[in-house]
Amino acid sequence: MQQLEVINILKKNLNFSDHSIEKLKKFTNLVLKENKNYNLIAKSTENQIWHRHILDSAQLVKFIDFNVSSMADLGTGAGFPGLVVEIFNKNKAFHVKLYEKSPVKRKFLMSVITELNLSAEVLGDIRDEVIDSEIIICRAFKKLDQIIQVSREIAKKPHKLMILKGQNAQEEIKNSFKTKKYPYKLESSMTNNDSKIILMEIKK
Repeated sequence: MQQLEVINILKKNLNFSDHSIEKLKKFTNLVLKENKNYNLIAKSTENQIWHRHILDSAQLVKFIDFNVSSMADLGTGAGFPGLVVEIFNKNKAFHVKLYEKSPVKRKFLMSVITELNLSAEVLGDIRDEVIDSEIIICRAFKKLDQIIQVSREIAKKPHKLMILKGQNAQEEIKNSFKTKKYPYKLESSMTNNDSKIILMEIKK
């Protein structure tokens, strides 16, 4: 799936505005340019960046309530999915917080935020920070049981977890629920028939 096809889906299915699409184009160019120096995304996925990274991240907007106060993206890397959600976001009172332990990636994120005039906040390693968001998202971060542990131990309030996972999503849920079960839903991914989005409620 190439750029034009993905842009069509972003506009028609996910309600991205023309203004947001222009920012996504600039964002992808910045990622690809910086990827020559640092490994922000796998080199093998560069020519599929719109499908593998942008659309994969963007599909989360279907499940996000933009009326809450903030959303945390754990291990955001180059800004997937957090910066894509920030680019979509139309509510100035909704704050996107990007947690990333790599100083190189944090520097890149801050440069993108400045360049695209975004208002996301860049923070460090989750274990050194406070997580007080109503929504926590992540992609390619850790295994589900570790994500649940992090969100239960570090997050300060009840929250929704939204996790982009591959074909082992159901298996990871089974392994994670050995001691305690949580309400969850599995949604199909728009980018891969075998991939899933795990939506989970974590009550404190």
